[in-house]
Amino acid sequence: MRLSLRFLLPLALVLAGLAYAVIPLVDSLTLKWFVRDIEIRSKLIGRMVEGPLVDLLASDSKTKLLTYLHRIIQDERLFAVGFCDRDNRLAYKTLTYPDSIPCDGLGTIQADQTALLRLPHGAVHVSAVGIEGNGRMYGRLMLVHDMSWVQRRSTDTKWYLFYLFAVIGAVISLVTVLVAHLSWRGWVAGVQAMLRGEGLIALIKDQRHRPELQPVAQDLRALIHDLEADKRMRDESQMSWTPLTLKTILHDHLAGDEVLIVSNRQPYIHMWNEGHIDVQVPASGVVTALEPIMRACSGVWIAHGSGSADREVVDARGHVRVPPDKPAYEIRRIWLSPEEEDGYYYGFANEGLWPLCHLAHVRPVFRSSDWERYKEINERFALAVLEEAKTDNPVVLVQDYHLALVPKIVRDHLPHATIITFWHIPWPNPERYAICPWYREILQGLLGSSILGFHTRFHCSNFINTVDRSLETRIDWDTSTISYRGKLTAVNHYPISIEWPSRWLPEQPPVQSCFTHIRAINGLPHGHRVGVGVERLDYTKGILERFLAIERLLELQPEWIGTFSFIQIAAPSRSKIDEYQQLTEQVVASAERINRRFGRDGYRPLHLRIEHHDPQEVTTYYRGADFCIVSSLHDGMNLVAKEFVAARDDEQGVLILSQFTGAATELPDALVVNPYNIDQCAAALHVALKMAPTEQRARMRSMRGIVQEFNVYRWAGRMLMDAARMRQRARITRQTGARDARTTIGGQA
Repeated sequence: MRLSLRFLLPLALVLAGLAYAVIPLVDSLTLKWFVRDIEIRSKLIGRMVEGPLVDLLASDSKTKLLTYLHRIIQDERLFAVGFCDRDNRLAYKTLTYPDSIPCDGLGTIQADQTALLRLPHGAVHVSAVGIEGNGRMYGRLMLVHDMSWVQRRSTDTKWYLFYLFAVIGAVISLVTVLVAHLSWRGWVAGVQAMLRGEGLIALIKDQRHRPELQPVAQDLRALIHDLEADKRMRDESQMSWTPLTLKTILHDHLAGDEVLIVSNRQPYIHMWNEGHIDVQVPASGVVTALEPIMRACSGVWIAHGSGSADREVVDARGHVRVPPDKPAYEIRRIWLSPEEEDGYYYGFANEGLWPLCHLAHVRPVFRSSDWERYKEINERFALAVLEEAKTDNPVVLVQDYHLALVPKIVRDHLPHATIITFWHIPWPNPERYAICPWYREILQGLLGSSILGFHTRFHCSNFINTVDRSLETRIDWDTSTISYRGKLTAVNHYPISIEWPSRWLPEQPPVQSCFTHIRAINGLPHGHRVGVGVERLDYTKGILERFLAIERLLELQPEWIGTFSFIQIAAPSRSKIDEYQQLTEQVVASAERINRRFGRDGYRPLHLRIEHHDPQEVTTYYRGADFCIVSSLHDGMNLVAKEFVAARDDEQGVLILSQFTGAATELPDALVVNPYNIDQCAAALHVALKMAPTEQRARMRSMRGIVQEFNVYRWAGRMLMDAARMRQRARITRQTGARDARTTIGGQA
């Protein structure tokens, strides 16, 4: 008995000390977790009620508005709601709204701010959500959440932890009494095993069979997830994202892992040019980001061989080593006949999926023959992945909407592979997406991915909602994870960007020389004001709407006639498709009409350049223009906006940016416009031409800082880091499962 007490008394002291230290820590983390949950919830409520609230405010119906506010607080956690108008007056409030939360004066909570307050009846959380619509700011919606439920949950958690420590203490005490006769060395060995985590792993596994521990386990898992996310954000903010960073990630986190890239577009194209073969590098942000990965890991890039000389340079297996000057990896080329390309690329991908996913009012066309071609070519790409894979768990990066079926095919044959799929265009809402006759097959194909990436959270949300309506799945909304047929897919947002610094800048002349050059080659006077637009000739880019805005500018501000011209660089695109042919005709006709109306001898307001320009030429236009306009009707990101910002190392120039681009959420210092609002766009053109150099510098400096920090290497690096974490967890799971299997077999033996 004495020997037992010698063990039990120190054990009791240790457990009491652990409980004293752990319970306040868990209580603090739980509070932070709940506060963060309330803040996210408040933003969601604000977005949901903003439209109806704006309509009621515009109608000035006080009775209806108060009724609407009272309906909002039917939520059991929402204690009160108030509305502060633009003059910081409490214009409307529910009966429960506390007088101690003012709209002005000391302690005022401004828009997008939150606060924890202690009132006589208890603690509350206050969020101020800015309400705007119809081009004006109406005021702030004050959402007051009751925090008493947090206190109750915190108390429950403390009791769970108390019971946990009590159970652990009782079990260990019983075991200690039974084995007290063992030697001191044996006891130390047991403690060391516990410190290595073996006992903890068993306890966590046992929670599945012990209902009283499940709430604690769930809370701890959620806390661990939040801590991992916070750590990831801190790590990413402290990194300088360069090609070397990507190589370091591969070396540190994916050392020895096989990497394969699958895309329709290839990083190097071989073309015949007057009897000899030229090597072209497409101006693609994706190529810029993924090439350092290939160079570092000596992987294989699988792509469509579209060049006129591509077949002449490959070996018998369709491979060619690149880059030509210093080969570091291989391209595996996939060959398509003209009929296959028409059905797969021009047909299903670009007459079907492209207009389906872009809200540009062009009707998608779906043909059964195109779908059969699309399936056939996706299977061909997937078969190439299986042929190139040297292990059963490669990292496979699948790019864009051309290859939506590839992830599932690869997953079916390589279940341990880590498949990262990035969808480079928007994802529509569930109703619009269901227009596609084969929408379930595409979703099933994409859910073969381990990680599925989009540009924005909004597109992620659209995809998850689409899956929720279309397939029988389990969705973890907190972590944006979808479980389908026993496989997990993490849906994350990874905003794509451009390289920093731009590879084209070192060879560029000074900005003043670019300024002079673009005016000289377009026959414009030296002091002429110039705007520029750069994109493919595509109906999603809003080129016609842009021309109407220029016409409206010259109507409203005739002083710009003769002193301002706009240069539109429009690369021909998908000219086999009828909609693109019609768009070209409309753009040419619109430019000619405006030039006839406002032009005169030696002067044209619109200069239309429907031809390919190499990146050096485009960068010169960026540097020499007074402003750049991006008026996309719908765009996943739009890299032209970021390219313009990166080119302006003089910190001058103005960016006019459509609100319907992903870039608009990252570059708020641009002049953000609705491209359908012609008068608003015309006003933005006038503001851009009149903007003072000091304001231009302040806006451009801010945007350049954002593009520098959130560059294309960060985009690729974040996906690789998430893949590395996922692979590490999978390895631990497999090892733990194998160890459990061996233990079970040994016990049975």
